[in-house]
Amino acid sequence: MKIIGTGRAHPTKVVTNAMLEEFLDTSNEWIVERTGIKERRLISDERLEDLAAKASLLAIEDAGLKPKDIDYIICSNVVNEYITPSLSCIVQGAIGAKCACVDINVACSGFVYALDMADDRIKSGKAKNILVIAAEEPSRMVDWRDRATCVLFGDGAGAAVVTEGEGFLGSRMGAVSMTDCLHYVRCLEPTPYISKEEFSAPMYMNGRQVFKTAVMLSSRDIKALLADKGLQPEDVKYYVLHQANMRIVEAVAKQMELDLSYFPHNVEYCGNTSSASVALLLDELHRDGKLQRGDKLILSAFGAGFSTGTCLIEWTK
Repeated sequence: MKIIGTGRAHPTKVVTNAMLEEFLDTSNEWIVERTGIKERRLISDERLEDLAAKASLLAIEDAGLKPKDIDYIICSNVVNEYITPSLSCIVQGAIGAKCACVDINVACSGFVYALDMADDRIKSGKAKNILVIAAEEPSRMVDWRDRATCVLFGDGAGAAVVTEGEGFLGSRMGAVSMTDCLHYVRCLEPTPYISKEEFSAPMYMNGRQVFKTAVMLSSRDIKALLADKGLQPEDVKYYVLHQANMRIVEAVAKQMELDLSYFPHNVEYCGNTSSASVALLLDELHRDGKLQRGDKLILSAFGAGFSTGTCLIEWTK
């Protein structure tokens, strides 16, 4: 497949580090030093499905298509207000598409996984024009009294339209089960027969372990994919990484022995938007005119699980 359109949508509410100082034992200096984040966009009066629909329509327009031309939708989402129906189904109706659709939850790796799935579906001949969405509101998963987690996250939605082509050059997906260091647990509705112990709690994250695992797995997958394709690190124009933390981006750049200019970033004003982050950054690069036909890009993300997804694409738009 190849990417023929991208789009993104951010919430209107901008929350700066100074605003967090009003109710948290933190400071702008503390947050920037540890994360690189200066501000983030958070859902206030919007609905996540509306952001997803906006990003989708922008991507479809950028592709030169109409919603009726989309014949499959894959939506990456960790959590939203709807348990059912799927977010992809809600967006399908909102944009006026008439096609099958499915949600996936691979945490922050979801957009890369969805692209890989889209490529497989196109190769099988079961679809031609696929809308890939990543829509996330991780700000609703954290304890806003916990400065270690709540300062990290932002909300948003990114989308891409893919079709038949030669732009998807390879991928590498993986998972390592490490539930204890990053999880978010919610109680389900009670029944008269439940006897097991249950609890609900905000997201728990062992930051040190997440940092170590993310850098190790992302660097490993990128190097393996480049080696498999006979490429040197310098052959890639940009490494579009999951925007979890600027220190992680810098650490991966060091592992790859590349200048930071190869690693575009927007975490400083978006925060960690989970699986939406790669999609948001890709659209930003595209609309800022930083991508040229023939450019090779690595998209790489890691998420709870731990899941990892890395793909090599050639920009063909």
